[in-house]
Amino acid sequence: MENNQSIYRRKLEMVRGIPLFWSIVEEWAQVESFQARPDDLLISTYPKSGVAKLAEMPSPRLVKTHLPVQLLPDSFWENNCKIIYVARNAKDVAVSYYHFYQMAKIHPEPGTWDEFLEKFVTGEVVFGPWYDHVKGWWEKRKDKRILYLFYEDMKEDPKREIQKVLQFLGKDLKEDVVNKILHHTSFQEMQKNPTANYKMMSKAQMDHSVSPFMRKGMAGDWKNHFTVAQNEAFDSDYKEKMKGSTLQFRTEI
Repeated sequence: MENNQSIYRRKLEMVRGIPLFWSIVEEWAQVESFQARPDDLLISTYPKSGVAKLAEMPSPRLVKTHLPVQLLPDSFWENNCKIIYVARNAKDVAVSYYHFYQMAKIHPEPGTWDEFLEKFVTGEVVFGPWYDHVKGWWEKRKDKRILYLFYEDMKEDPKREIQKVLQFLGKDLKEDVVNKILHHTSFQEMQKNPTANYKMMSKAQMDHSVSPFMRKGMAGDWKNHFTVAQNEAFDSDYKEKMKGSTLQFRTEI
């Protein structure tokens, strides 16, 4: 049996310029050749962007991915699959991702918050730069069947966003069913649900004493972590990296 050192906290490996887990890279041929079906629904997010809210939506087959748009298996495009992309503001993602790196030991060591933030800004984290990820899927929505949602909107008015999903999927559910979905996909319920909160994972894999997998689920928590200097530097870099994009995020609600 491999010892924990050989399984956990290993360096990321590259696929077409994108840092990925060694375990994904080892199986990359299978990932690339994945055969989508026309009625598949793909849920795509950058890590720590709140996909769990959509997990109970009705669909023939639900497939989830964190891959950037350029690494998605071709069969999804060839079959014209419907895709839902959920995006979350960069500052809250950075904070949430830092805590996730600390507790989920498949990641390399995160270092200090300051060190991790630098890695996040330069894209030296699993699945690559947040900026390219959100922009890539945003542009792709122009010519593919992609519903682009925002985490902050889901927090602000979950019923409205679920209705958008239902319309996108061509579903017409009764009010009581929609309300049940709202209840079961609320952060509070998901936090208690062992199929969603990853508490069934061993401590060697995910150490919930360091940070729970579902930590706060709020918009604006970045204010509790960013220093004034970090925020100013981040904003300046963000402005440069997002220049020319029509994509707009809210950093609080």
